[in-house]
Order: sequence, then structure tokens, then C-alpha cells
Amino acid sequence: MYKNAVIAAVVPAYKEEKMIARVIETMPDFVDHIVIVDDCSPDATSEVVRSADDPRVTLIRHEINQGVGGAIITAHKAAMELGSDVNVVMAGDAQMDPAYLPALLDKVTDGGYGFAKANRFYSPESFHGMPGYRVFGNIVLSFFTKLASGYWNLFDPQNGYTAVRTEVLSRIPLDRVAKRYSFENDLLIHLNILQIPATDVPIPAVYGDEVSSIRLGKVIPELLNRLTVGYWTRIWYRYVLWSFSPIALLLFAGLTLFVIGIGISVWVMFQIAGSVVATAATVMLAALPLMIGTQMLISALQLDIQATPSTPTFPAYSRSED
Repeated sequence: MYKNAVIAAVVPAYKEEKMIARVIETMPDFVDHIVIVDDCSPDATSEVVRSADDPRVTLIRHEINQGVGGAIITAHKAAMELGSDVNVVMAGDAQMDPAYLPALLDKVTDGGYGFAKANRFYSPESFHGMPGYRVFGNIVLSFFTKLASGYWNLFDPQNGYTAVRTEVLSRIPLDRVAKRYSFENDLLIHLNILQIPATDVPIPAVYGDEVSSIRLGKVIPELLNRLTVGYWTRIWYRYVLWSFSPIALLLFAGLTLFVIGIGISVWVMFQIAGSVVATAATVMLAALPLMIGTQMLISALQLDIQATPSTPTFPAYSRSED
């Protein structure tokens, strides 16, 4: 146990026969359960796990590949059945240094947060050793994930080194969370809908000789679609269905005025192209909805940022210790 909490490490693994043994061997003693999900690997990943001499290990093998998110979801469910209080995700390629696990768990066990994640972008030195395309991609993706998820205090959304209370997981419809590479992003959206306080923890990444299996041509459209759908889902539940917030009013009114302004602007440009002189009133008719709509959208964004769930609210597990 760790600070009176039962800890489970959930490990998604796909073609990790070379590194999975190291993940098991370096797992800290305070981790009570190690749930490894072999996501239909074509290599000897499962055989290596079975040969490990560690009674904490539970192996589950998918007969059909479900993606990294699907593997994590299966592991979370199994860990909760084993009685875990906190689940931490550890990659099967040993990229996540277990030495930093206490720093991550502290935020969840007695820091008052329901969810904590690693952040590799915490200092200029943290970029060293990280491929340039990953740096750029994570910066762009972080902004869009902030917008979609509503967690404006978080960065590096694709970092899967996370810790979450199982009482939080039990409230999330896990079967509806994205099962592939957009899992982390979609999980944040579900957490925000429940207004779960979340935080970042500065933790450097470890890059070895592993080869990424990510196909950007397939992953990017999936991410954009998930973030777009997730954004409107979050807005609907948090600001419309459960309480018609001023954020929703500003957002929908601002969008309406902005679209009207764009439409009138296009009409004015066609008129000018047809040698019709645009009057001051016509120009204002186009500019005014654009300006008011933009201001409303900015106000909605400001209020959404202020509504970020970042204040710790959960009691510490360690308080129940004698």
C-alpha cells in the first residue's frame, strides 16, 4: 500500500516482449497489483509476462486488438475488481520511470486531486532528447485538448503516465471512452464533465530504442474528430443540460452573430465585385455582428477558463491511518 491506499499499476502492452520484463522488475514494492493487458500481440509478450516471478502480476490477453485505450480500460476494470483505490498507468515499453511514481501518487492519495498526470514540458531542459516533431505536435495538440477538455491548467495531454482514484473511474462510462490513441484526450473530457480536480506533475520522459507504431495519417483525423465531438458534449452537459450557464448563452449567441457577420461580409464582397459601391451602413452591418460575436466568444472562453476544475476536494487516504 501507499499512504493507506491500495495501488494498482495498469500496463497496456503491444509487441513488448523485449521491455515488459523490465517493467515488472522495476515496479516499486508499494504497488499492490500489476495488471498487464496484452493487446493481441503477435510476439511473445504474454509468454514473457507468464514467466515473471511476481505474485502481483495479473495477465489479460485480448484476442482482438482494441488499441492502447482499450487495453487501459480493460486493465482499469480488472484493477478495480481486485480492490484498488488508485490506478496508475505504466507503459509496457518502460518509458515511464517508476522513481517518479510517488510524486504522481502524492497528488491523488493525499493531495486532494482525483486525477494527476505527468508533464514533460516543465522546463527548457525537458525538451532535450525529445524528437522535434513530438515537441511541435504536443504543443499544438495541448492547446486543442485544453479547449476541448476544459482543463486549461494541464499540458502534454498525450502523456499517459497518470494516476486516478478508482472512485472517480467508477463514475465514468469507460465503455464510451475512446479506445485508441485519443484515449487520454477523451478521458480528460469525461473527467471535466464530472468536474474532477486534476493536476500536472513535472516528470521527464525516457526515450529508448522503441519504434512508434503510430500512423499519423490515421491518428490525426481521429483526434480532431474526438476533440470536436468531445467539446460539444462537454458544453452540453456542463453548461446547458445541468445548468444553463452564461457561458452557454455567450457561446451560442456569439457563434450566431459571428456566422451572420461572415455571411453579410461575403454578400458585401460580392456586391463590391459587381461594381456596387458599399455604403458605410452596409459595412457596419457586416462588421458589427462580427465584432460583437467575437467579444462574446472571448468572454465565453474566459469564463470557461475560470471554471477549470483545479481546486483539490478529495480527502486524503492517509487520514484514516491509526
